[in-house]
Amino acid sequence: MTNRVQDLLGIEIPIIQAPMTFIANAALAVAVSEAGGMGVIETLSPQGREDLVRVRTLTEKPVGANLMIQGWKNDPSIVDVIAGAGVTYVATSAGHPGLFTERLQDAGMTVFHVVGTEAAARKAIDAGVDGLVVEGVEGGGFKGALGASTMVLLPLIASQTDLPIIAAGGICDAASMAAAFVLGAEGVQLGTRMLATVEAGVHQNFKDAIVAADDAGTVLVSVPGNPTMRVLRNSITEAFTSDRDASSTVHLLGQISDLYFGGDMEASVANTGQVSSRITTVLPVADVVHQMWAGCLEALDAGRARLGG
Repeated sequence: MTNRVQDLLGIEIPIIQAPMTFIANAALAVAVSEAGGMGVIETLSPQGREDLVRVRTLTEKPVGANLMIQGWKNDPSIVDVIAGAGVTYVATSAGHPGLFTERLQDAGMTVFHVVGTEAAARKAIDAGVDGLVVEGVEGGGFKGALGASTMVLLPLIASQTDLPIIAAGGICDAASMAAAFVLGAEGVQLGTRMLATVEAGVHQNFKDAIVAADDAGTVLVSVPGNPTMRVLRNSITEAFTSDRDASSTVHLLGQISDLYFGGDMEASVANTGQVSSRITTVLPVADVVHQMWAGCLEALDAGRARLGG
């Protein structure tokens, strides 16, 4: 038996890789798709678009794409690029879903929109999306400063729509996947957990920092001229959280390549979710996917046993 996320995306396991800009490349996406989930390639960077075009030479399994609306709102040609790559699933984000949903669907694609608030979910539903990615504030990357956690946001939105939901934020293993299903999801999206994998193209220092992080290891940062983001704590985040007057001089995304790929963990800020505190080892992608899926029913049974009676 399959659920709607599996049916819509044509995948064996309802685990989707997060569309991390600069990081969500062909190698990582292929590893996720070959494991039975859905790998996703970002389209904001030139390298991401090149990877999207060549991914069909690497796998016959379904692969998705991310469309960050703000980056493409004046250039709808990205729809042709995605369609030409043979992609059938698109996760749209960071902008009004009405700009691209109909175009993408007309090109034969299934469209899920990433939402972090109840209001954003209503807007996406009104735009006619096929499903929602509901992401709580504990997730890494761009966030609303006043956003709710996945445990609050997911059941809130699930109670108001019949659309299939993919849960994101705070999910890294079988237990958190099982919790997401109880709260109304039919699939889960992994970002930070996928960063700490063998196949992720980021520097080993970044992976090690995720494994080393404790439950206070990330922070939400809001600096003028930058989007609010959840990132790993480092000297940069400590500098502007301790001196707000100096924060206007901080450029959060400067030298990001030096951090992601050069391993200089003080060069910029590292988009990372709170769930990093629960990640204790770097694993192959296939192990992450298969362990989560195999252990999900066991986790549900364990929770039922704790109820007693």
